[in-house]
Amino acid sequence: MKDKFYEYIQNLQDQITSRLEEIDGLARFKEDLWNRPEGGGGRTRVIENGRVFEKGGVNISAVHGELPKTMQQHFGVKDANFFACGLSLVLHPKNPMVPTVHANWRYFEMYDANEEIADQWFGGGQDLTPYYLFDEDAKHFHQTCKTACDRHHPEFYPKYKARCDEYFHNAHRNEARGIGGLFFDYCKATDDMSMKDWFNFVTEIGDSFLDAYVPIVEKRKDLDYSQEQRNWQEIRRGRYVEFNLVHDKGTLFGLKTNGRIESILMSLPPHVQWVYDHQPQAGSDEERLINVLQNPIDWA
Repeated sequence: MKDKFYEYIQNLQDQITSRLEEIDGLARFKEDLWNRPEGGGGRTRVIENGRVFEKGGVNISAVHGELPKTMQQHFGVKDANFFACGLSLVLHPKNPMVPTVHANWRYFEMYDANEEIADQWFGGGQDLTPYYLFDEDAKHFHQTCKTACDRHHPEFYPKYKARCDEYFHNAHRNEARGIGGLFFDYCKATDDMSMKDWFNFVTEIGDSFLDAYVPIVEKRKDLDYSQEQRNWQEIRRGRYVEFNLVHDKGTLFGLKTNGRIESILMSLPPHVQWVYDHQPQAGSDEERLINVLQNPIDWA
């Protein structure tokens, strides 16, 4: 399973980066191949200063070895070895009318003293963070997610949409990071879903990513915007940074397992503002976004 999924994310990385370069038309992804001293490595691809994408990364990794002590405590095991692989991406567009997007699809194995698989699961998701809210874009993104989920189980979309709303939430701000999408984790074999079934589900979601995001980018990337709207984008990016550094489990896992710092922190945008006690103007598009972030909507 681990070989099969790693081959999948290698191919998916190629598909996504090729399509994004085509859309940008100016910048190209810079590739870094890296090794983790404790075992494994990855292929990091970063795009910067493009016509459409100000900064973004589409990274894959496959790491293995002894599970760090902090993670042993988390999982309630001793002296365990692990394998983890996944694709993680974040894209920060230049135009504030184009939303930031994040996605991740991953697979994890843990082994007993005999190096037999003691546990295994899939996880992942994809979510959208707009700066200016276009209802039709939100509906398109969520409907694409729902269509992919519905091919596997009618309860998956409402279940994983709710988990996304719960997870990507800046509790210290009492607001969502964005308008959500899907979030699932610890997807293990059950009587209803084998690991092969979970593989088919997760890869279906991965395959849906470009369909969910690219039409939005193409529709919004050439819209006019003002300096004030750009300032708002950078203020909202500050909330994105806060979530990633304070709450995000993937970031914390990478740091605790001696992950590659440059790859882990590539999710941070290049230009950000923190303005003291900033309040959007009453009745503005900016205020409407805040209201939606405080009260999640069923878009699909």
